[in-house]
Amino acid sequence: MTDIDEDAVARTILSLATARAGGTICPTDAARAASGTPDWHPLLPVVRRVAVRLALEGRLVITRKGKPVDPTDFKGVYRLGLPRND
Repeated sequence: MTDIDEDAVARTILSLATARAGGTICPTDAARAASGTPDWHPLLPVVRRVAVRLALEGRLVITRKGKPVDPTDFKGVYRLGLPRND
């Protein structure tokens, strides 16, 4: 995977998150969907980079253990969701 379209990855993440309506998605779900091939693992760093960008833009929330995290400083297992309006 060399020429990865990060805008396409962003659209995939936002589309999956929108479909979850109030829930979150796993980054692996986004990598699988964006890759379209069985070899989706190399896409995980791209998903993370794009998720951070979207979070900094206010279009996505990165959570860990159900709580929002600082998109510039988080480790471990995380999930992705849309910002809540309440």
